[in-house]
Amino acid sequence: MGEQRRRAGIASRSSDLLSLGSFVFLGLPDGMLGTAWPSMRATFGAPVGDLGLILLISTIGSVLVTAVVGPLIRRLGVPALLAVAGFLAAAAYAGYAAAPGLGLVLGVSVLLGISAGSMDGGLNTAIALTGRQRLLNLLHGAYGVGTAIGPLVVTAAILTGSWRPAYLVQVALDLVMGGLWLRQRRRDRALAATAPPAEPVAPSPRPSDGWSRRRYTGVVITGMSVFFVYTGLEVGAGQWEASFCRGYLHLSAGVTGLAAFGYWGALTAVRIGLALRPVRPKAVVRWGSGIGVLACAVIWWQPGVAVTVAAFAVLGGALAGVFPALIALTPVRLGAQRAHNVIAWQVGAAAAGGAGVSAIIGLLIGATSLAVLGPAITVLALILVAAELILDHLAPVAPQEGAH
Repeated sequence: MGEQRRRAGIASRSSDLLSLGSFVFLGLPDGMLGTAWPSMRATFGAPVGDLGLILLISTIGSVLVTAVVGPLIRRLGVPALLAVAGFLAAAAYAGYAAAPGLGLVLGVSVLLGISAGSMDGGLNTAIALTGRQRLLNLLHGAYGVGTAIGPLVVTAAILTGSWRPAYLVQVALDLVMGGLWLRQRRRDRALAATAPPAEPVAPSPRPSDGWSRRRYTGVVITGMSVFFVYTGLEVGAGQWEASFCRGYLHLSAGVTGLAAFGYWGALTAVRIGLALRPVRPKAVVRWGSGIGVLACAVIWWQPGVAVTVAAFAVLGGALAGVFPALIALTPVRLGAQRAHNVIAWQVGAAAAGGAGVSAIIGLLIGATSLAVLGPAITVLALILVAAELILDHLAPVAPQEGAH
């Protein structure tokens, strides 16, 4: 029995480390694309706006696959699903590295979306169902580490003469990740084969038992709306901060780079901090969204350049814990069985929000000026608070629930 527990502990730690590494690899290309795009579009002779096409196609793939992530987890298991995701990503990035023109890049981008949606939805679902809030925060902190490293990888490649080697590095990393998840699957299966039969456990009542279909549907749709708006705010502010600082605040490229690092750095640092010292998810959502409104209002107000730039960093820190906290609360609200599907749908809504809201902000900026960024993100932050209050009214969570 002691040997069995030791092997189970090793398998669990291996799975945790592999999950964190996978999210670093998930964030890496998200940080690479924006930095690589000026060189990529010069190679392909593509207009600057075609970056939006790449993001749109990959988002479509991500949203589509999240509709079936829950059933895939039950059928294949998480390790097998993530192994497939790794190999799909490797194939797609090989297409990027070898592409003679933009057409192939656009064609394989849907594979990237399917891979990212499988990995994002699969790992968020699997970890949320264990109730491990600390690991959820570490998971999203690992994603932030990847997005921070990505630009450095691309810059190093460009200094050697081409952006393509950066994507060859990503191919190698994804192949390694896929292989490690296959090994993890074999390890889990061997452990399960030697484990003693589990004692039957009576199913616990779900919080949503007794709800009407209308109420359940309302909770699911409202929850997806919260994720859509949250990610639209996080990604929209992060994507457009550099343009705002350069074109509206008239900062230099170097200072703008530091400002952008401040936003994403705060987001990553607070997530890691919350993993080291967990806070109740409901408190994280309330305080994070509330402080986010204040930070957005300061960006709109612009009392001074330094204060405005600092407000972006405060916004990143305030939003940091909201996404993993919302994920952690989903099984508490709905029960584990229903959360299997719903968390994946929420991740799909988040992917759609990140791409869609950022595009809408871009259209608003094009129709007016960069000055519209402040009021746009302030409205988003207020909508986020309102949607979260509606969700909590429909599916209330006691303050102590969800704390692990």
